[in-house]
Amino acid sequence: MLPSLFASEEKVQAWRVSRAAAYGAAVGALAASFKIFGPLRTGWFGATPMWDIAAAAVGFALLCAGAALLRNALARRLIWPDLR
Repeated sequence: MLPSLFASEEKVQAWRVSRAAAYGAAVGALAASFKIFGPLRTGWFGATPMWDIAAAAVGFALLCAGAALLRNALARRLIWPDLR
C-alpha cells in the first residue's frame, strides 16, 4: 500500500489543496532562487529576474495542487468512498 494513501481508521481525511499549493509555491520559489542566485552563477547580468521566480512558484503551486486533487479523487473513488 502507498504510504500517502494510508491512514488509521479513526481519522481519515482528504488533503488540503490550498496547503499543497502553498507548499508547492514555496518549493518553486526556493528552487528558482537557488538556480538564479546559486553558487554556480558566474556573474551578475543586470536586473533581478523576479518574473522567473514567480513563474516557477506558480508552476509548482499548480503541480502540487493538481497532485492533491488527484490523490483526493483516487482516495474517494477507490479506497474511502465515504470520505468528505
